[in-house]
Amino acid sequence: MAFPKFFDFIKSIRERDRPVAQEKESTKRTDEQKGLWDLDAIFEKKDEEDVKCVNVLIVGAGSRGSCYTFYAMQFPKRMKVVGVADPRSCAREKIRDLHNIDEDKLFEDWTVAVEREKFADAVIIATPDRAHKDPAIAFARRGYHILLEKPMAVTPEDCCEIVSTCKENSVMLAVGHVMRYHPVSQKIKELMDSGAIGDIVHIQHMEPVGHWHFAHSFVRGNWRNEKESTFSLLAKSCHDIDLICYWMGKKRCVKVSSFGSLSHFTKENKPKDAGSRCLDCSVEETCPYSAKKIYLEKAEMGMFCWPTSVVCNDGIYDIESLTKALKTGPYGRCVYECDNDVVSNQVVNMEFEGGLTAAFTMMAFTHALGARVTTVYGSKGEIRCKGSTIEVCDFVAKTTYTVPAMHRVMIPMQLMAHGGADYYLISSFISAVAKDDPSLIQTGPDETLRSHLLVFEAERSRRESCVVQFDDDDKE
Repeated sequence: MAFPKFFDFIKSIRERDRPVAQEKESTKRTDEQKGLWDLDAIFEKKDEEDVKCVNVLIVGAGSRGSCYTFYAMQFPKRMKVVGVADPRSCAREKIRDLHNIDEDKLFEDWTVAVEREKFADAVIIATPDRAHKDPAIAFARRGYHILLEKPMAVTPEDCCEIVSTCKENSVMLAVGHVMRYHPVSQKIKELMDSGAIGDIVHIQHMEPVGHWHFAHSFVRGNWRNEKESTFSLLAKSCHDIDLICYWMGKKRCVKVSSFGSLSHFTKENKPKDAGSRCLDCSVEETCPYSAKKIYLEKAEMGMFCWPTSVVCNDGIYDIESLTKALKTGPYGRCVYECDNDVVSNQVVNMEFEGGLTAAFTMMAFTHALGARVTTVYGSKGEIRCKGSTIEVCDFVAKTTYTVPAMHRVMIPMQLMAHGGADYYLISSFISAVAKDDPSLIQTGPDETLRSHLLVFEAERSRRESCVVQFDDDDKE
């Protein structure tokens, strides 16, 4: 199975469904049915929303960079991918074939692209974490609006420099804190601000990373080692610290403490008789972190999507290539013999202005994958949220009711990560650039810098075993 063929299939859906939708135009349907299934109406409404089509350059065409490009396929009148920079030829060619990019706009090195005469309105930077700062600053100085994958950078100083450079050059900066854009997150914010549960007292928020996801990304994968990437609170959970700051609104964090450690994924916990690789391991069948279970069994059913697509980084997606990668590459290693050093479980305690508090937990060892669990405690009630379900408990009326949050919108499958929040982020960014309206960006430079600095201070607290007095004004 090769991805280009799958991309061609997805690309054809819009053209295929258009005449069908037109033929059925005379058929009477309810508003609810139209909202759910009238693809043509949804496409046209989005296509006509903005007159300007935004030309975009992709820098870093991995799983994050490439997923945003599907927005251009769904809404070609709103966004066009006009260039791609990535050191891997297979990644460049995939984006080229998907978006019909001219050969002279394919770059092995982003530094060549930035030296060209400006040929796009915006750039999406989705390079590895330690390679965010240089392209962000360079493209800002050339006048490109920027969608920068989170985290902004891996040091407070670099984050501050990115923000100041974008401001100095009057370019918009959106950071990939996708969870702010999710309808559920926004509904929680709306309920809190409306006084539905009285005065806010405390937020309790948990991110269940998922046991196999943590093994994939933070034990075997790109984010396993701080020197190669960064610490796990920044790499994985800056989303969540940012979300808590968003919900707290104008109340700023004034104190932070944190505790955490690397549990289980160490050489000391390796089972007796276990091999160095899953494909040659005598105890693999009883291991929940088996690479055979995570990758090979899914591939044998024809499933080569994430995370298997990351393992096959040569652009060839078949059993033979996957098996070879598991025998020789990092994703086939025993989880107890990797060079991982990032923490697997961490708690962050925060005090905000006015005595409000918040507690966040990042946990690797969960069955659930990414479905955040949140409780907001107020003087007159509680807001409870698990995944996409929101409940409000009213102390006065002594009732509990469910609040609908999800929008009726057809989201491309490739933008369904983070519960569809990827879609809302890229849609907002494209609208902001098209309308020259930075207010449409919810994760702009100031808000993002503030929450990033809080993450750095939380990690300092964990390392130094101390409570940190937090004043972001001194650092910005």
